[in-house]
Amino acid sequence: MFTENLVPVASGPPPVELYVASTAGPADRTLLVIHGGPDWDHSYLREPLDRLAGAHRLLMPDLRGCGRSTRGLPEDQYTPDAVVSDLVTLLERTTDATPVDVLGFSYGGLLAQLLALTAPDRVRRLVVASSSVLPPPPGGSGPRFPDDPGLTGPALTRAAALAGVEQEVWCADRRAEYRARLERVRFSAEWLRPLRAGRLPSPRVPDAAHRLAALGTPLLLLHGAHDRTFPAALVADTLPLIPGARGVVLPRAAHMAHIDQPEPWLAAVAQFLESS
Repeated sequence: MFTENLVPVASGPPPVELYVASTAGPADRTLLVIHGGPDWDHSYLREPLDRLAGAHRLLMPDLRGCGRSTRGLPEDQYTPDAVVSDLVTLLERTTDATPVDVLGFSYGGLLAQLLALTAPDRVRRLVVASSSVLPPPPGGSGPRFPDDPGLTGPALTRAAALAGVEQEVWCADRRAEYRARLERVRFSAEWLRPLRAGRLPSPRVPDAAHRLAALGTPLLLLHGAHDRTFPAALVADTLPLIPGARGVVLPRAAHMAHIDQPEPWLAAVAQFLESS
């Protein structure tokens, strides 16, 4: 179902190629999916989004430094602005001038907002999934890295993901499937280096709610009720600030709401993409 290619997006030095999984579908119904992490790849999001293939054309890249895209870049080349530049070039090389729909998950939801505000002519609709427009309150629960000096690099990133399974997936009967999915992720630790050194710029857009409201791009906030990384209360706080925005909060779902509740999660995405 997926065609996999390397797409050059930056000439460098050094040059950058993004590994992109794509499906067949109408060019004017393209859905660009931006994964989170950021030291993950896109694969944990393939299901249930793969069910949209045919009716929609899916573009699912691994971000720079992630998965099978270019790694080993200088630390200062891992920035949200560089990612957005990559994604704009990816759209230029894989689509026509027709705007695309964008779904950003977790950290990718912040990048998706930055993309929409940087290149508004390229984004038709925006889904911010398991992420937020408003900053979360202090003391939120993010990834926790095991205190094990023997774990470094991608092994450390993988260990942190596995340690967070019970927090990220609400339904106990879905956790085994999620663990199996994590085993297939090609973790990296490229973004972890500037993060731990305090040199990773924030992807969060200042005054994002006001700027997205002024932009007028249709927006869906899609959330799990038990998300501890981006609390679901942020959805209710955001909707009055962005006229016309929609919010869907799924019960019995945490941060990985597409794992907990795949059918209603996908239905919310599909319904939004079909809206006028």
